[in-house]
Amino acid sequence: MVDLLLFWHRRDLRLGDNVGLAAARDRTPQVVGVFCLDPGILDNGDVAPARVAYMIGCLERLRDSYAQAGGQLLILQGDPRQQIPALAKALAVDAVHWNRDVEPYSRQRDTAVVEALKEAGIEFRTTFWDQLLHEPGDIQTGAGEPYTVYTPFWRNWVKRSKAAPLPAPEGLQPLSAEQVDAAKKAGCIDLPSAADLGFTWENGFPVEPGEQGALERLEEFCDGSRAIDDYDEQRNFPFVNGTSRLSAALKFGAVGIRTVWAATEATYQQSRSDETRSGVQTWQQELAWREFYQHVMYFFPELAKGPYRAQLKDFPWVNDEEQFAAWCEGRTGYPIVDAAMRQLNEMGWMHNRCRMIVASFLTKDLIVNWQWGEKYFMQHLVDGDLSSNNGGWQWSASSGMDPKPLRIFNPASQAQKFDAEAEYIRQWVPELRSLDTGALVMGKIAERDRGDYPAPIVDHKIQQALFKDKYKAQRA
Repeated sequence: MVDLLLFWHRRDLRLGDNVGLAAARDRTPQVVGVFCLDPGILDNGDVAPARVAYMIGCLERLRDSYAQAGGQLLILQGDPRQQIPALAKALAVDAVHWNRDVEPYSRQRDTAVVEALKEAGIEFRTTFWDQLLHEPGDIQTGAGEPYTVYTPFWRNWVKRSKAAPLPAPEGLQPLSAEQVDAAKKAGCIDLPSAADLGFTWENGFPVEPGEQGALERLEEFCDGSRAIDDYDEQRNFPFVNGTSRLSAALKFGAVGIRTVWAATEATYQQSRSDETRSGVQTWQQELAWREFYQHVMYFFPELAKGPYRAQLKDFPWVNDEEQFAAWCEGRTGYPIVDAAMRQLNEMGWMHNRCRMIVASFLTKDLIVNWQWGEKYFMQHLVDGDLSSNNGGWQWSASSGMDPKPLRIFNPASQAQKFDAEAEYIRQWVPELRSLDTGALVMGKIAERDRGDYPAPIVDHKIQQALFKDKYKAQRA
């Protein structure tokens, strides 16, 4: 019989639709939650202040949700490999539950925690897959291998039945005063602010932190404004509020993926036209992309450190540091690129179409190693996720799992198609706001009209030819 169970939260900062937590509550009402502020993550140099602030906001709401359910959320700070087993021993818990993760660091860390719990004679259950609709290994090729191409993965993935959302646990029991004292002696602290951890962010978020904010945004996207109906048509226009902006909530598990899928299915059933059904399915395909990249990271963890394609492993990148700095600052002289980078720097978020545009520009125009851009994104994105960020950058750099890898975006053509009235450019590059739309979209700005805005730092036509030559030589 289990009297006291510790549930270790990581990328599942909610009570509802939480696979491992629901299993814990099925065993006992005495479930205490814990979150560990891990220096292995917070101090690695790739952490965005916006992401830390959003995480702290989610933890604040999670703490309140535990209190409303009758339970408690404890906070640790330090290496989870020592802290989690020490807390489990101090509280004399019968078992520890947590949901699994696909990332290499998390898997190595979790293995060490398992070994420490074994030594202490404490039961653990870590077989729960919460952040995915289908766990790694469920979706395989006919030969029983993991997919390395998205389209066949999607076809297999979408036809599989999906689990229903799980209810939030109720009737949790709080720790006794003696147990609270034991937790404090084991290192439990009050929840710090992002500033306490050395991160400053005051610019808000694409979605309100926490479970309630994520659920409200999901409801608005699928049922309120029904922006999902037009997603297929509107998702590529950065000036239009046509995307869900739930990426940070999905990254931290502020909303359950089964809840998200159920909402899309309900909306699909209510759709009355092929156009609206197409919008729903296109967004479902984006959810499948998210899972594809996570499955890929699970089976090919070496992707976290380098390219998938052999010919890109020793690619002769130019890596001009001054040009990279201009890209980071949004001062390349290409208005659509600069608008996107300024959005990232100010919001901690960037429209997905623009992520592709700036990634192509960095790798194919500036010929800078995609890993520089990958790192910069992780240092700034509120939704920075290793699997999705790495997958997106490798797709853009022609180094990833793509059957037609050599794609080069023309910034002017992209602006013509997706910001034809230069509304996005004018929003984020205000010093050019008064100029003609054609000049802004095409990036052909007369020197007399530039003011302090820089001339293009490279010539797109010349640079794409140079990249193609380098790419061809690598394949020879």
